[in-house]
Amino acid sequence: MQRQELPQDVVSGLQRILLLDPSPADPLDTLTSFSPVDSLNVLFPNEESLARLDTVRTQLATQQKEIQDEIDALRLELRRDQDPNRLQTIQELIAELLSQMNRIREKATESEAIVQDITKEIQILDLGKKNLVTTITSLKRLQILMNSVSQLETLAEAKDYTQISHTLGATKELFVFFKTYSTIPTVAALTKRFQAVQGRIRTQLERDFDTFFLQDPAKPINPTLVSQGCLVVDVLGEDVRHQYIDRYCSMELKDYRRIFKPSDEAGQLDNLSRRFSWFRKQLASSDEEYGQVFPPAWKLGEHLVARFAEITREDLSILLAKASSTMTVAQLLEALQMAFDFENVMASKYGVSLLQLAASPLRPGLSPRTTLSAAFEQYMNIFVDAQDKALADMLAPFRGASKSRQSIDSAAGSGGASNEGERQAVMVLPSSTELFYFYGQTLEQCAKLFTGKPLFDLANLHKKWLAIYAEDVLFAGIKGERRSVEGRFTEVKTACTVLNTADYCQTTSSELEEKIKEKISEDYQEKVSLQAERDLFVSVISSCIVVLLRELEAACEPAFAAMIKTQWGALDTVSGESPYVSDLVKAVDSVLEVIRTHIEQKKYLRNFYDKAASLLITRFTNALVKSRPLGDVGPQQVMIDLQGVKACLLRFPQGMDSGALSASYARSVTKSTTRLETLLKVVNSPTDPSAGFISNYTLLIGDSSFSNFQKVIDLKGVPKAEQNGILDTFLAMTSRMNELETTSFLSSLDMDPPAGPVTAGSALNTPNHSSPSLPMLATPSNAGLMTPPLGSVSPAPSPSEPKREVFSDLRRLVNFTMRRERDRAAADVVSGNHPVS
Repeated sequence: MQRQELPQDVVSGLQRILLLDPSPADPLDTLTSFSPVDSLNVLFPNEESLARLDTVRTQLATQQKEIQDEIDALRLELRRDQDPNRLQTIQELIAELLSQMNRIREKATESEAIVQDITKEIQILDLGKKNLVTTITSLKRLQILMNSVSQLETLAEAKDYTQISHTLGATKELFVFFKTYSTIPTVAALTKRFQAVQGRIRTQLERDFDTFFLQDPAKPINPTLVSQGCLVVDVLGEDVRHQYIDRYCSMELKDYRRIFKPSDEAGQLDNLSRRFSWFRKQLASSDEEYGQVFPPAWKLGEHLVARFAEITREDLSILLAKASSTMTVAQLLEALQMAFDFENVMASKYGVSLLQLAASPLRPGLSPRTTLSAAFEQYMNIFVDAQDKALADMLAPFRGASKSRQSIDSAAGSGGASNEGERQAVMVLPSSTELFYFYGQTLEQCAKLFTGKPLFDLANLHKKWLAIYAEDVLFAGIKGERRSVEGRFTEVKTACTVLNTADYCQTTSSELEEKIKEKISEDYQEKVSLQAERDLFVSVISSCIVVLLRELEAACEPAFAAMIKTQWGALDTVSGESPYVSDLVKAVDSVLEVIRTHIEQKKYLRNFYDKAASLLITRFTNALVKSRPLGDVGPQQVMIDLQGVKACLLRFPQGMDSGALSASYARSVTKSTTRLETLLKVVNSPTDPSAGFISNYTLLIGDSSFSNFQKVIDLKGVPKAEQNGILDTFLAMTSRMNELETTSFLSSLDMDPPAGPVTAGSALNTPNHSSPSLPMLATPSNAGLMTPPLGSVSPAPSPSEPKREVFSDLRRLVNFTMRRERDRAAADVVSGNHPVS
């Protein structure tokens, strides 16, 4: 037997089946991931386990011997299993097995050939029987087809439309069977006869339908004949039915085209109601005459309405194009309303909208129809322009600085009414509520007409006038400086009213945007956004906060002026609060009382409180710096005054709902006033001995800044003759204190603060109102809760005002050190201690 070489995978598979059992995975395969360190950590987890070192060594030696014995046994078994004679016997057995399989395959092929030879005649008989049955069936159907065509010819002569409809349908189905036999002469001849008889039938139907539609009294026609003819039309096909319906609509609307030509008087836009009246009468007459004749499935009324709408829309497009330049919005809306009324009547009559009636054309290939009112959509700019003019007229009495200020003062001035209902009524300017009421009315009106481009154009118009209202009414109302001291409370009320109005407009704009998106079509939803206008109203709110801060600062100005004039260095005793503190508290309380009662949304009060506290602390600090030197007793008096000011500031959030916010505000105020107290404590320390004064500075202030220390001694009023020695000691002591910081809160203290108010009224005159002098008003969700650091609200000095710095850079420090060395050298010369050169 010839030995065959088998593929390795076949040999391996046979070996597993015939000889070998599946063996488990070799444990040595895991040696690739073996970690000696992990094994040692298991054996010796701690230091105490090292005492078992000899025992572990003995166990490992025993395991090594066992493994070596197992390896020797496996090698012996491997040599026994790899006997060449045994492998040769296995290969011979496999070759014999394959030979037997080939012999079985050959026998199976021979058996299949014998069976096919035996059944060959039977298969021929089956095929012949099948062909015979098909032939007999085809001949029978051909006979029926020939009889049907002949019967149709006879029925066509008799005009028996009922029988024609049945026979015609059956004949068309038979021709579908003979479609593959169309090249056979007999079938081709029958096809020609059938097409000819269909042509005669269609000619007769057209003649009968025309006679019926024209209603010639000399040649009356039985309506039953027409009803039966409709059954034949349905069998002829949908295209034929559409042709008859189209013919019917054209005949019914022939007079309409003649009477209501766009060029004639009757066809003008002001006679649109006559068009609808004429058609409603024509439709009622048509339903009465033909409703029982034509099948309901033909929907003659719906098709007639769709054709009328198509013709009328074409005429309206011509008329609107001619009259668009002179047409008023009243004429446009009147004509459009008549069109909508007609569409609604037809939709109610047939249970579907006119758009659905016009969606399917009468004949394939026609462009999709739209509604009758669609002709007005491109001329809705007349409506939008009219709303633009109406808004201009509505806001004209309030636009401009003088008109706006007069209207706001009139509304804010009545805020002092004792009646709570009257006070609530003027929290928001009436012009804003009227504006949004007008928006709602026009939005509803336009959405009922169109939800596409006209509504989008109206939304853009709303955006435009929201911006104008913010700029020319609200912002214009708070422009300019305070007119007089007596008018301070009017200014505060005005700012509060504008703030409430801007907040109302900002909130209502969000609702307006959502409402527009609900009503507008999906193509324009993503394009609608009033975010820019809402941001503009937020800017107005910020400007109102600036005005309130300005008025608060103006009210406190006399008290701070009195503080600046106080000679702190001349005091020799400490008394109670200084007189200016009570004036300051009284001024603050008077302004806050008006603000609390006139700001509607309390979230803005918290923002104002933060900025007001920062402003007052800044002004207090500036006044303190300007009134230096403080001397030895002055700092103690100022600390007493500061407690009174702090108590006033802590009373700001009284009545606020959120205790957490009040506590946060109190922490912020306490942090800022604590810094001032720390500064005053350092200034209050005696300068003799200087080491104690400096130690107190480093302990309380915690920095090694030369310029900051210079500020302290400047505030205290240390004489110039004594400053050099104190500064020398400061440099010597702080040079060894590496733990000190280089800066502290004193780094931001301005020793030459501006003479005027901190809040800049010029911020209200900037073109864009997003950058007032004070920090921009944050939204309620992320409003800052912490008061800025000491002196942080002080603006940078203008270029025209030079700022005096005390040792603010390294060069001046070097100059001071050089001057000190020269003074020491001069002193040595005087005393006779000449330095060695």
